[in-house]
Amino acid sequence: MLLSGNKIQLRAVEPQDLDTLYIFENDSTKTESSFASAPMSRNMLWEYVKSYSADIFAERQLRLMIVRREDNAVIGTVDITDYDPRDRRGFVGIYITEEARRHGYALEALNMIAAHARDVIGMHQLAAVVGADNEASRSLFQAAGFKTCGRLRSWIRRGRHYDDAIMYQLLFTN
Repeated sequence: MLLSGNKIQLRAVEPQDLDTLYIFENDSTKTESSFASAPMSRNMLWEYVKSYSADIFAERQLRLMIVRREDNAVIGTVDITDYDPRDRRGFVGIYITEEARRHGYALEALNMIAAHARDVIGMHQLAAVVGADNEASRSLFQAAGFKTCGRLRSWIRRGRHYDDAIMYQLLFTN
């Protein structure tokens, strides 16, 4: 699968993405926004890549690599997780490398995955959970048309204390 935009393309995970995924999954700067509880090994990621089918109906998730068109560099990932086929909803998450941030790639990727979710998968809505203090991510989801639908108190553990998260929702139909 390849989805093309102005600045980026979204494509399925390939075996050659193993080292890139290893770097992304273990990026120490994303620990505040990640739900991972431990580092990912290359072997764990290799098993994931080998067995991943990109069939959201079977896997209940969809992960796509974000590729910058001008140089074919992989600059991030965008995911739909916790897909519920009965209620046609799921959560969206996005990761962009530090050097690729603030260039509009994340907004384009989020808009592209939302259009794919609506038009191809037939989803009714996407949701996202963002740390209340993560202004960049909050601005991104708002720019993509997501609406605030709640505040989750003490949702994210950071060391010995807990911080709030904001819940965002993008409805495709009423």
